[in-house]
Amino acid sequence: MFLENAQPSKQYKVMPIMISLLMAGFIGMFSETALNIALTDLMKELHITPATVQWLTTGYLLVLGILVPVSGLLLQWFTTRQLFIVSLAFSIIGTLIAALAPSFPFLLAARIVQALGTGLLLPLMFNTILVIFPPHKRGAAMGTIGLVIMFAPAIGPTFSGLVLEHLNWHWIFWISLPFLVLALLFGIAYMQNVSDITKPKIDVLSIILSTIGFGGIVFGFSNAGEGSGGWSSPTVIGSLTVGAIALILFSIRQLKMKQPMMNLRAFRYPMFILGVVIVFICMMVILSTMLLLPMYLQSGLLLTAFTSGLILLPGGILNGFMSPITGRLFDKYGPKWLVIPGFVITATVLSFFSNINGASTALLIVALHTCLMIGISMIMMPAQTNGLNQLPPEFYPDGTAIMNTLQQMAGAIGTAVAVSIMAAGQKNYMSTAKNPNDPSAYSHALIAGVQHAFIFAMIVAVIGLISAFFMKRVKVNHS
Repeated sequence: MFLENAQPSKQYKVMPIMISLLMAGFIGMFSETALNIALTDLMKELHITPATVQWLTTGYLLVLGILVPVSGLLLQWFTTRQLFIVSLAFSIIGTLIAALAPSFPFLLAARIVQALGTGLLLPLMFNTILVIFPPHKRGAAMGTIGLVIMFAPAIGPTFSGLVLEHLNWHWIFWISLPFLVLALLFGIAYMQNVSDITKPKIDVLSIILSTIGFGGIVFGFSNAGEGSGGWSSPTVIGSLTVGAIALILFSIRQLKMKQPMMNLRAFRYPMFILGVVIVFICMMVILSTMLLLPMYLQSGLLLTAFTSGLILLPGGILNGFMSPITGRLFDKYGPKWLVIPGFVITATVLSFFSNINGASTALLIVALHTCLMIGISMIMMPAQTNGLNQLPPEFYPDGTAIMNTLQQMAGAIGTAVAVSIMAAGQKNYMSTAKNPNDPSAYSHALIAGVQHAFIFAMIVAVIGLISAFFMKRVKVNHS
């Protein structure tokens, strides 16, 4: 296997480091999605509204949007072991609080603490791989990480649906807890320090502008997608405006500083820019699809949450197992001949999804979703790895921070726009319905809205396809 002979000039114990990262990443990503299918149960048990329960997702994304941009600075101030242990500690504490949570405020606090752990772990995973693997081995290594990142969220909803049938939502966290503790103990025993500690100057104003900017954008788009006032809501308009102004000021300040918090000079490298754009587009597509399909299956086809999770399971599992394969193909052939076919498959499948209706079979959805996941697996890791490969080593913390930050923004933007288009499609259908009071009219209206939203996702994928033609394999000359 690639792990056995992948060590660069510095001798790292690659296998134990990778196992530590994979264990922590798997449980972290699993916990991120496992709660989503329990939101309906939470509303009933905790007596809260949909707008309130949505904060379990919005709050989580908000913390990631604020913390991930700062991760580049943290990676230069603290050792790999320190960050790994602290990230797992946050995840364990958050999971324990959630398992014991008697009320919504406790559960929300737990999700925020969990997000602190995930926000530290994700950039740490990618940065560590860039350091311990030489460029010609990174595709396979990134593919293995991709297996974890895609496989864990795939089984999360199905697992939690099974738990909810026999136990209650608290057990989603109780079951995760021992695995997190095991990952922490393994990391304490085997994790090595791989990054150079340079301790650059901390610029408080940059941190404030970053927090307001990225936090405002993520918060604004997340609220726009909730439907409470939509895009015309003063909260949404205010958040997006303040966030955009803060980001502009943040960018200007970073470019003028000798030691910036986030080195935006990484955007001098064209393949890094293209990698960021393609990953951004891919995240918009996949996260909007992950939102639309469960709504279509549960509210359109009137299937149970558990059945919906089972329908989406094969595609998620195959996507996970495809990641190491596409990683090896990337190492051998480069990104272009993976990313272009990947976008062709993705755009084609989304065009089929834009025509699904109330008579569509579960087998058709399984087949389409599986093909979509194959296409996504051919895009994400190759584009991300190729972009990061062009950066010199001193830019690795900044490059991973930029990539992960923009992925959070892509998720917020993609889901917000998809929900808005879906709502407009629903409204248009209901305005022309012969009998809008018919109980089946809502299901038909939702399906019409989902069709419109998938057209948006298809257009985004076509833009990604056009971008992919400009991709070139990076020749790495730096150490």
